[in-house]
Amino acid sequence: MSDAAVVCRELGCGEAVDALGKSHFGSGSGPIWMDDVDCSGSESRLKNCRSPVWGKHDCNETHNSGVICSGARLVLGSRCSGRVEVLHGESWVTVCDADFNQQDAEVVCRELGCGSPVKVLGAAAFGRGEGQVWSEVLQCRGNKSQIHFCPKSSSLKHNCSHDNDVGLVCAGSVRLMNGGSRCAGRVEVLHRGQWGTVCDDYWDMRDAAVVCRELGCGEAIDAPRRARFGSGSGPIWVEYANCAGSESSLKNCRSYDWGRQRCNHDEDAGAVCAEVRLVGRSRCSGRVEVLHGESWVTVCDADFDQQGAEVVCRELGCGSPVEVLGAAAFGRVEGQVWSEELQCRGNKSQIHFCPKSSSLKHNCSHDNDVGLVCADSVRLVDGGHRCAGRVEVFYNRTWRSVCGKNWDIRDAAVVCRELGCGEAVFKNVQFGPRSAWMDDVNCSGSESSVKHCRSAGWVEQICNRLAGVICSGVRLVGRSRCSGRVEVLHGESWVTVCDADFDQQGAEVVCRELGCGSPVEVLGAAAFGRGEGQVWSEELQCRGNKSQIHFCPKSSSLKHNCSHDNDVGLACSGDKRRLVGGPNACSGRVEKLHRNSWLPVCDADFNQQDAEVVCSWELGCGSPVEVLGAAAFGRAEGQMWSEELQCRGNESHMYLCQTSPSLKPNCSHNKDVGLRCSGHTQARLMNGSDSCSGRVELQYLSEWGTVCDVSWDMRAASVLCAQLKCGSSVAVLGSDWFGEGSGRIWADVFDCQGNETHLLKCPISSWSRTACSHKQDAGVICSGSSLASHEGGVRLSGGMECEGEVEVFFRQEWRRVLLDSWSESEASVVCRQLGCGSVLNTSSSSSSSPEHSYMCVTGFNCSGSEAHLRNCSSSQAVNCSSTVQLYITCSGTSNTVHSSIRLVGSGGDCAGRLEVFHSGSWGTVSDELWDIEDAQVVCRQLQCGVALSAPGPARFGSGTGPIWLNEVECEGNEASLWNCRYQLCGEDECGHKDDVGVVCSEYKEIRLTEGCEGNLEVFYNGTWGNVCVNGMTDETAKLICRELNCGRTGSESWSKARVESAPNWLDNVKCRKHDSTLWHCPSSSWGENRCDNRNEVACITSSENGNTLDLTNWLCDSSPHERPCSS
Repeated sequence: MSDAAVVCRELGCGEAVDALGKSHFGSGSGPIWMDDVDCSGSESRLKNCRSPVWGKHDCNETHNSGVICSGARLVLGSRCSGRVEVLHGESWVTVCDADFNQQDAEVVCRELGCGSPVKVLGAAAFGRGEGQVWSEVLQCRGNKSQIHFCPKSSSLKHNCSHDNDVGLVCAGSVRLMNGGSRCAGRVEVLHRGQWGTVCDDYWDMRDAAVVCRELGCGEAIDAPRRARFGSGSGPIWVEYANCAGSESSLKNCRSYDWGRQRCNHDEDAGAVCAEVRLVGRSRCSGRVEVLHGESWVTVCDADFDQQGAEVVCRELGCGSPVEVLGAAAFGRVEGQVWSEELQCRGNKSQIHFCPKSSSLKHNCSHDNDVGLVCADSVRLVDGGHRCAGRVEVFYNRTWRSVCGKNWDIRDAAVVCRELGCGEAVFKNVQFGPRSAWMDDVNCSGSESSVKHCRSAGWVEQICNRLAGVICSGVRLVGRSRCSGRVEVLHGESWVTVCDADFDQQGAEVVCRELGCGSPVEVLGAAAFGRGEGQVWSEELQCRGNKSQIHFCPKSSSLKHNCSHDNDVGLACSGDKRRLVGGPNACSGRVEKLHRNSWLPVCDADFNQQDAEVVCSWELGCGSPVEVLGAAAFGRAEGQMWSEELQCRGNESHMYLCQTSPSLKPNCSHNKDVGLRCSGHTQARLMNGSDSCSGRVELQYLSEWGTVCDVSWDMRAASVLCAQLKCGSSVAVLGSDWFGEGSGRIWADVFDCQGNETHLLKCPISSWSRTACSHKQDAGVICSGSSLASHEGGVRLSGGMECEGEVEVFFRQEWRRVLLDSWSESEASVVCRQLGCGSVLNTSSSSSSSPEHSYMCVTGFNCSGSEAHLRNCSSSQAVNCSSTVQLYITCSGTSNTVHSSIRLVGSGGDCAGRLEVFHSGSWGTVSDELWDIEDAQVVCRQLQCGVALSAPGPARFGSGTGPIWLNEVECEGNEASLWNCRYQLCGEDECGHKDDVGVVCSEYKEIRLTEGCEGNLEVFYNGTWGNVCVNGMTDETAKLICRELNCGRTGSESWSKARVESAPNWLDNVKCRKHDSTLWHCPSSSWGENRCDNRNEVACITSSENGNTLDLTNWLCDSSPHERPCSS
C-alpha cells in the first residue's frame, strides 16, 4: 500500500485504496521497467522509491501491478470523516449538501475503506472549502465501489455555495474489539470490504500508537500480543505492520504483503489506548480531558477527586498524583464540559472502568476545568534536585532504573525535555547493581518521552551501569542558546528574573551551566522582550564558582513591584573551546576561553580523553582523529593556559572536567597543542537500491548534508565504500540517478589517495569553496551493491557475437567509447570479459546507434591482464564531439560454445525462456513446431544435461525486442541450435505470446518448506528432493538463509521428510565461508546418500536477527518450473 500511495500522490488522485497484483487490470505490453519496488510511502514520485536496476526483473506480464486511487476524499476531520471533496478533472471540488444522500455516502465510505456511513452533515460542518462547488448531482445506488462509477446529472442548485459544503462521518477502517471499550482490544482492519486481524510479528508501541491516533483515542499505553483480547476470525490482513509511529493510519505503514497469511489467530495483535489526556504543560501534567464518544471533553473540578487522579496518572504511566488543581489552572478550552461525575476507587487501571453518575453541578463551566499534575513517568533521583540524578522510569506500577549501556546525550536530552528541565548539559553513567526496566536505550533526541525511544525491551533486569542526567535549571530565551532573557526553573514553571536581583556573579554561573563561556553583558529592562507568567520572587546570591544556578544561595527579593518590564537578559561569549589555524572548524590549535581571553593549551596537559570531550561534546565534530603537539597548527601569542585537564571523556562540556595545576608551568608556544577531529561524524548512501548505493550524505556538526559532485571523485568514493564495508567504488553518479537531496550541501574537497580506511583520514583541501545546488549531489555505487554487477558491462552491437561496435555500461547508462582513449590493452580486457578469446583488431566505425551519440566514456586505463573492465583505473563520462565509434574483432569462441543462446526468467541458467543472440542483439524464439527434440539441443549446447520439457507459449513470460527464429526443426542430436533447420521471423509474423521455454535436468533450485524455516529441499532432474543433515554445520545454514534472503544467520537440525517418496538428492553438504551458493559447496554426488527419511532430513531455521524486512517477503511455490520462493 505504501507503493500505491506514492503512485496516487504523484498523479494527484487522492489516497491509495488498494494495491493489486497479478495483472488485475490486464497484462501490459512492452518492457517491465521496475521490480521489487520498495517505497516508504512519503516519496513524491515512484522513481524515487528503492528498486533494483531499471529493466531488470524476474516476472512477466501476468504479474503487472495495479493501483486503485480514491476519486473522493474527506478533509479537515480524519481519514474517515470530514468535508467531502471529489476529483473533477485536475481539481478537487466540494459537493453541495442538497446533492448528496445516504447512498452517495455509502459509496464514499466504501471507496475510502472506511466502513459504513455514520452521519451526513450539511451546512459546512467541517468548514468552508475553496475553489469550485461541484455542479452535478450524484445518483449512486449504494452498491458502487467508487464514486467515479455513479451516474451524475446537472445540479438544479445553481446558487449552492461553500456554506452548503457537505460533510461525512464514516465508521473507520480500523477498530479495537473485545477490550471493553472502543479504545482497547484486538486490532482489526477493514480491507476489500472485509474485517480481518493483524499478526503480532514485531508488533510494538509504535504500531499501537498509529492505531490509537487513527481512532482518536489518545496515546498508546500498551501493545499486547498473543491474542490477549481473544482470537479473531476471517483473514489476517497484516503480517508485519512496520510503523514508524508517526503515520496517520495503519494502512500508511510500511506493512508487507496484505493478505499473505503465515500467522494464525493465536498471534492476533492488540492495542490499549488512553481514554484520558492531560493538556497544557506536558504529557503528565495539564487540563484533564476525557474521551466521550468521538469528542474530548473537560471535567468539572467538583466532579474529580484524589482517587480519580490516581487512576488518570496510572493510566498514562505517569506515577502518582502530585496535585489536583481547580479553576481552570491550565487554561479554559471550548466545547463540552463532561456531564458525569467520576466515582473511581483508585485501584482501576483505566478511567473507562470507573463507575459514573450524573453530575449535580449543572452550571459547571470551563472556568471550573480541572487540572492535574502527576509525578511523571520518568524521574531523576539522588542528584540534589529534580533535574539531576539517576534516571528512573515508572512501568507496571513500579519505579526502576535504566541501564547505562550506550546511554548518550541524545537520550539525556529526551529525559530533560520530558521533565521540563531545560537542555541536557551532562550525561553520566553511575554504578549499581540495581534493578532496571530498560536497557540499550537509543533515542533520536526528538521523542516526547523516553518510553517512546527504541530499547532492548521492557524487562526487569539487574544492571551494574545505570543511566544518569544533569539538566540545566536555567535557559536563555530570545536570540540563541547563549544569549537571551534569563529564565529559571521554579518548581514546574519557568520564571523570569528581575534585573535588580541578578549580578555579574549570577551571570557567570548561568553561562557556565549552559556551556556558553563567560558573560559578555548583563542587560536589564526586558532587552530580550517581556516574558510571561511569574517573575521570580527570590534574589540570587551566587559567588560565581558554582556549576549550576540550583546551588546558589537565595533570599527573598526586596523588589516586590518588579514586573516583566524588568526581566533581565544575558549575553554569554559562546563555547569555551575552539580550534584555530586549521583548514576547517574541526581541526586546529586548541584554545580555551579564560576571562574573555583565548589561551592555547600545552601539549603535555592534553590527552585523548580531553580530545574526546572537545571533538564529540563541545564542538559536535565527531571523534578525535589525532592529537598533535609542537605547535602543529602554528604558534599563538600571549599567555598559555596554566592548568591540566583531567577529563574522563564522557563530559558534555569541558568545564565539567576536573583540572589541576599544570605540570609544565614554563610551557612555551612551541608546545601549543593541536587537534584534528573527524568532522563528518557519519556517512550514508541514500535512495539507492540498497545500503551500498545511493546519494552521498555526510553528517557534520550534527547536521546531515549532501556532497557536491565537483568536490568528489572515484578515490574518495572508494574510501567511503570501504568505510561502509561495501567493498570498493564502481561508479560515481550525479543526482539524475539517486535524486536530489535536501538541506545543506558540503562542498568539501576530499584529497584521498583511495587506500584510506575512513574519510576522516583524507586531507580536506578546502571547505565550502564552491556554490553548489542539489542538482550536483554526488552519488556512489559500491561493489557490494546489487547495482554493481551491471556497472562496467560490455556489449558489441551491430555485428556478430565477438565482433562489433563497443558500448560500455557506465554510470547506469550504455555509452559508446571514444576511439582516441582506447588501446590494445583495453581491447584485450573486453574480449576476455565477453569470453571471446584475444583481440585481433581494433578500428573505427561510424556509429550505427545515433541515440548514443551524446553519451561517451573515456579514460579507461588497463594493463591488459584484468578479467573485467571494472578492474581498470577510473573512467569518466564526456560529451561526444564526433560519431566515430570503436569497433573490435576478437579471436572467437573456444570457450563460449553456448554464449549465443540463453535461458532467462527462472532464476537459474538451465531453465527459462529461450533467447538467441543474432545481428547484434538478443531475441526470442516462436513456438511453432517447437518440441522436446529442439529443447534437447538447447540443453546440450548449454551443458545443462537433458531436456525435461519444452514449455510454451510464454510459460516463462513474454520477452521483449525481436523474435528471431520460427519453425525450428532439430533431430535432437545436433551440437548447436544453429545447426538445426529454422526460419527467420518476418515482420508481424510472430508475437511474444508464443515465446518458447526449456527446462533442463541440471536446473537446480532450493527452498525451505515454511518460507524462512522448514525442511531444506532442492529441485534437480525435474523433482523436488531432500537434503540430508549428515555433516552439515551452521555455516551451511547461514548460506541457505542468505541465499533465500531470510537473514544472515540460521541453525540446522534434523527432521522427517515432508514427502516420504521424495528422493534424497544431497548428503554430506559442507559449505565454507567463501561459498556464495549451495551449488559451490562440497557434497556427495547427486542421489548418493546414507540417510534415513524418517529422522535425517535437514531442517533449517533462519534467525530473526537477520534481515527481518526480507524475512516476511517469501512465499514458497510448489511449481517445479518456477522459482520456489518469490518476493
